[in-house]
Amino acid sequence: MDRGTLGSAQSGRLLVEVREEGASAVVTPAGELDHHTADVLREPLDECLDKGFTRLVLDCSRLEFCDSTGLNVLLGARLRAEAAGGGVHLAGMQPVVARVFEITGADAVFTVHETLDAALSDQV
Repeated sequence: MDRGTLGSAQSGRLLVEVREEGASAVVTPAGELDHHTADVLREPLDECLDKGFTRLVLDCSRLEFCDSTGLNVLLGARLRAEAAGGGVHLAGMQPVVARVFEITGADAVFTVHETLDAALSDQV
């Protein structure tokens, strides 16, 4: 599989790494996703979509917190990806983050995988 590094961004409590994995852009946010750090994730997601990646896989295994602003960033990326014929897949969510998605019902609009490997093996 192709594992080309596409980039990274960091601001305060959030680091975002992006790499290419087959037909997917794998985005790994690490830390806290909230009002203050949302753009640190939004910008790489937008760049991936602008480059033609329609399948985004978010490795959430290192994401420690996500508030409503962070959730909106992911929902926006989902809408753009789906409009281009793709989607956003979430993998390896920690219980505290998964709970936000469960409470808001957002877990029903994303494809959620237990692990990153499961998300990547689900490529069509």
